[in-house]
Amino acid sequence: MSDRRTTEGAATAPSSSPDRLAATLALDEAVTRVRLVSPARAKAFELLGVRTVRDLVTHFPRRYIDLSSRETVASAAIGQQCTIQGTVHEIKLKRPKPRLTLVEMTLTDGTGTLMVTAFRQPWLMDSLSAGMQVAVAGKLEFNYGFKRMTNPFIEAVEGDAAGGGMIFPVHPATEKLSAAWIRRLVGNGLAQVAGLYDPLPLELRAKYRLMSRGAALSAIHFPQSMDEVAEARRRLVYEELLFLELMLMEEGRARTHGRVPVSHVVDGPCVAALAAVLPFDLTEEQQAAKRDILGVLAAPQAANHLLLGDVGTGKTVVAAFALAAAADTGSQALLMAPTEVLARQHGQSLGPLFDAAGITWDVLTGSTAPADREAILARVSAAEVDVLIGTHALLEDDVVPAKCTLAVIDEQQRFGVDQRAKLLAKGEAPDALYLTATPIPRSLALALFGNLTLSYIRHRPHDASRRTTKVHTKQDRGHAYDAALAALGRGEQVYVVCPLIGASSEDRDEKAGKRAAREGDEDEYVYAAISIEGDDDLACDNVAAAEKEAAFLQHKTFSAYQVELLHGRMPGTEKQDVMQRFRDGETQVLVATTIIEVGVDVPNATVMIIEDADRFGLSQLHQLRGRVGRGSLPGEVYLISASRTEAALKRLSAMETTDDGYELAAYDLSLRREGDILGNRQHGASALKLVNVVRDGKIIEAAYADALALLEEDPKLEAPAHRALAREARLAFKRAATVQGG
Repeated sequence: MSDRRTTEGAATAPSSSPDRLAATLALDEAVTRVRLVSPARAKAFELLGVRTVRDLVTHFPRRYIDLSSRETVASAAIGQQCTIQGTVHEIKLKRPKPRLTLVEMTLTDGTGTLMVTAFRQPWLMDSLSAGMQVAVAGKLEFNYGFKRMTNPFIEAVEGDAAGGGMIFPVHPATEKLSAAWIRRLVGNGLAQVAGLYDPLPLELRAKYRLMSRGAALSAIHFPQSMDEVAEARRRLVYEELLFLELMLMEEGRARTHGRVPVSHVVDGPCVAALAAVLPFDLTEEQQAAKRDILGVLAAPQAANHLLLGDVGTGKTVVAAFALAAAADTGSQALLMAPTEVLARQHGQSLGPLFDAAGITWDVLTGSTAPADREAILARVSAAEVDVLIGTHALLEDDVVPAKCTLAVIDEQQRFGVDQRAKLLAKGEAPDALYLTATPIPRSLALALFGNLTLSYIRHRPHDASRRTTKVHTKQDRGHAYDAALAALGRGEQVYVVCPLIGASSEDRDEKAGKRAAREGDEDEYVYAAISIEGDDDLACDNVAAAEKEAAFLQHKTFSAYQVELLHGRMPGTEKQDVMQRFRDGETQVLVATTIIEVGVDVPNATVMIIEDADRFGLSQLHQLRGRVGRGSLPGEVYLISASRTEAALKRLSAMETTDDGYELAAYDLSLRREGDILGNRQHGASALKLVNVVRDGKIIEAAYADALALLEEDPKLEAPAHRALAREARLAFKRAATVQGG
């Protein structure tokens, strides 16, 4: 590491302080303050989430073109990613179809000829011409007698770069702002904040031999070597994670500041009675999780516990013992589920057990009749209900428990941080128990929640029936529907799942905030957006088109059977009726959104077809397929991919080879781009631009330990050495909070 990188940002003479302060404050000025950022360019930047100077200088490259390790046309290996520099011999614009343009370029480098094809990029004709030196980076193929690249990264090489040794950053760009222009504007932004204060305390920078903040920002955008990129990234990842851990820990402390947590009674009559009335014995893992949870509930501190369990591992019954402990303590518990279907199913499964154990309970949802709602709220306020099960309806201001000491949040990843906080505010300092069927490693749990305890249930109580998963493209989806018809002929039932019923693929891309992948361009393949995280995501759904789709399946594909539609915009009572008819076998085919993802239990449903499966994360697909094969009959799952890119199909093929949710989750996380952590509803996800929870596990652990030590030494971060750190942590997650809350 050069002296320039290690010394920049160190203490300077007092005379320079005003400039350093101005540079630091400039981070939060509008991006239009940066030289050459016109109002039109600022508008284009908004599409990339760039509104301030801070956003601009943290608009990090997604990859780099290293011209110091170029291949020649002759030496480059077929099927490999590589960078080749040559001279443009010829460039042509072609229109093979009325709405399809392509630029075809012939590149020579003295060792051979490379054919380059760029689809739908006619503007290249304005920026490239014969005789220019150009570098291209992409996957090398061979056909029609030539080595070829399709839709590679293309960069005109001028001046010193033509001789080699230069590294080009490739920033996320838009049609209105090219990567070259973004590079130039990022450089201007860095010049505006040059000399800014470093928020990390000197002892932490020395402990890990970290670059200064200014040096790291310069190096990650305009590196001299790829080693320098790694060092810059290490510094900035640590910074992101330290800010996150400080924020999470401060939030946790604020939740109970000045309040008195309850030590729950965990060996009382309700807990014992619940154990006695269970119609089965808990597995060893369930017993261990139960002991963990009751242990933290009995402690005098407010619990913050996460129970992780794969689909069908019995998390709910383990959580029931926590609810029973609240009843034994003479207090109340709230159990919040993401959908009305699941909340009512909890009532159906837990209610009889609670009745037998002497625990009073009720269910409150958005569709609860006004008179019933009023009666339930009165009983809750009078402490006549031990356990209130519900949906987002529990968050309403008129839900006022007499003494809430426990909040249980099922499928917690489907709730925003604001929603979780609002539920916890229903009590003085209630214990929090989170349930999730999305298996995540400890490092990710720390990144999401900060200071918490965890329990894992890795195995199902009973071996599930044999379940197979197969991936098809839209062109051969007929195999899936043939299998569905065969199952219906045997008297079984079928799910057809769509990520956004009634919306076109383009609409789905726009709603998810992603750009559609260009066919055949693997570099443009964007990790699947988790499109549906709750009923609110269906607010703009096209119900008329949804009904049309269900009608098509009814009249054409499944004409001999009863087809019904289930989506999030239906009234609650209608949802219940549709699900009940499917449970009772009156409906044979259920066309649905991911509202069926959690908790729905219909043993006779054996086939699931998931349309546009590439729009989902693997963990979500795994939860979805957990709806079939739940009885004595084997299940069949068919994933239909709208994309034919190799990256999309390879990712989905993992579903064919393993049924282990933890293995899939690890693979899923390894594929996600930096900062993409379980969707942007998780607190802080939008502020984590570089973190990869698989690769950065050790840095997460280090940041967690350092944040804990800092807050023990200086709980409010008021010491002079910590003030900049406190300010930056607040600013980072103040911005993140604006896109959360579900």
